[in-house]
Amino acid sequence: MLTYEIAKQIVRETMNRLNRNINIMDHTGTIIASGDASRVGEIHEGAADVIRTGKPLMITRSNERQYKGARPGINLPIVFQDKLIGVIGITGEPDEIREFGELVKMITEMMINQSFLASQLEWKQRLKEMIFEELIQREIQEESVEQRLALLKMKLEEPFQVSLIEMREIPMQNQELIQKVEQLIGETKWLVGFRSVNRLFILTSGLEEGTVIKKLEAIQLFLQQKEIPFKIGLGSQVTETGKIGMSLEEAKLALLLGSQEQGITSYLDIETKALIKRMDSQAKQKFLDRVFADLPPKGIETLEAFFASNLNIGEAAKHLYVHRNTLIYRLAKIKERTGYDPQVFHDAVSLQLAVWMQQNQAGGEGEGR
Repeated sequence: MLTYEIAKQIVRETMNRLNRNINIMDHTGTIIASGDASRVGEIHEGAADVIRTGKPLMITRSNERQYKGARPGINLPIVFQDKLIGVIGITGEPDEIREFGELVKMITEMMINQSFLASQLEWKQRLKEMIFEELIQREIQEESVEQRLALLKMKLEEPFQVSLIEMREIPMQNQELIQKVEQLIGETKWLVGFRSVNRLFILTSGLEEGTVIKKLEAIQLFLQQKEIPFKIGLGSQVTETGKIGMSLEEAKLALLLGSQEQGITSYLDIETKALIKRMDSQAKQKFLDRVFADLPPKGIETLEAFFASNLNIGEAAKHLYVHRNTLIYRLAKIKERTGYDPQVFHDAVSLQLAVWMQQNQAGGEGEGR
């Protein structure tokens, strides 16, 4: 646990505060970090004595010759999880530095412990991301997944559901954000991690969809309070681990086709749009050319507002800032030009599909249900 990197950090941080030379020795008594770089790699016999006895050692002018490679100062054992892992030495007259020796030892052990906890968090996080990667493969190595889950003391239960959170900017460390999300959801059967620089995945386990959405709403509120621009896509629930990858793909489509204003978009909300996106591009273009061949952009804009208002003429007129009679006239012209009546359900379905195809082709997100 006492690595070269940690030892260097301890020396740097401690010397900045004390203005004294600090040496860190490993379990063999070898100096691995020092304010005096020329001493790194030397054997410190005073440290070797501390390791052997487990007790602090003061080296003075009178006894320094007994310890090869040592200079006057205090040498204190570094203990981690009840094991002596090294020695910290403070160079100087023992009477002058004795009063803050124990404080330096305490700070050193605290820094080592913090480093260990951070490495444990990093290890566990990487393990979670590896498990998720395994679960979205076409052929899942069940035994491997179970072994990794056992290391985390976790057990996943159906139903499973994948959510994706896409953020334009993240004003905090990734691990800090993950910990906050885990704190908000308060569950031990969730896997949370990053799929890319700005996209966070959440795999839920053993929860009804209503509960999942409530948890996502808590995350949504947090992101809004932090003024982090985001979108959340929610895939459908699946009952087999082999279909978790499908839920992920649905979450991706929900992100792609959902609106920024909506916040949380479920795949079920955009399922029809998703089917359209998956259609053959030539077939879509042929349909568009036939339906919208003689329709100007204003006609398409009118249809978008009309369908977004659930075929309510009054609401659509308000949205377009036109008189009700003007909208009725426009709808009549659309019927005349396309052969489809927007106020007749069967015809409205064809027109709505064409609108979605047009939006998809233009890369727009659009509205509609």
